[in-house]
Amino acid sequence: MSAREEILGRVRVALSDVDHVPAPPVAPRITPVDDVVGLFAERVADYRAEVVRTTSAGLAAAVAAALPPGDGRVVVPADLSFEVPGAVADDGTFTSYWLDSTAAVVTEARVGIAETGTIVLDHGQGQGRRAITLVPDWHVCVVRADQVVVDVPDAIALLDPSRPQTWISGPSATSDIELDRVEGVHGPRTLHVIVVD
Repeated sequence: MSAREEILGRVRVALSDVDHVPAPPVAPRITPVDDVVGLFAERVADYRAEVVRTTSAGLAAAVAAALPPGDGRVVVPADLSFEVPGAVADDGTFTSYWLDSTAAVVTEARVGIAETGTIVLDHGQGQGRRAITLVPDWHVCVVRADQVVVDVPDAIALLDPSRPQTWISGPSATSDIELDRVEGVHGPRTLHVIVVD
């Protein structure tokens, strides 16, 4: 008899006189929110990300204002739904080294989660491959107001579990043993979120 079989046997014996095991309680859902998009913008800003709300007509100007100063290279997914003047479309061949010398990336998101201030990319249309969203130091991400949901269960219901996903809650950050915050270790140091109402 293996150790596993012995342990499971003991558990079965211990539970043999139990008639009914209640189901685990369902986690409470967040209370309804009057302004889901406003809550999303507030929570994203709590993570030290820059947040701008604009309209479709103001999107081009908002993206231009969110890009880093200077003449650095900007990469976009090949199927981005709007144009970023002067940007280079990713064809899937750019190496991590090349992307590391890129000033910024501009992508769209799949869903935004108001309760947690999280942006989810499933790397579908307009979102690009994971490398272009994790290697450059500056990420400008566009989220449409109709993509913002209240909480994580609402987001999970919209996502295809077979697709790769990147969940972003603010700029990349970690802390060392002395709790000194270090940004940009495993992703962009700067995150700009543009919410299109």
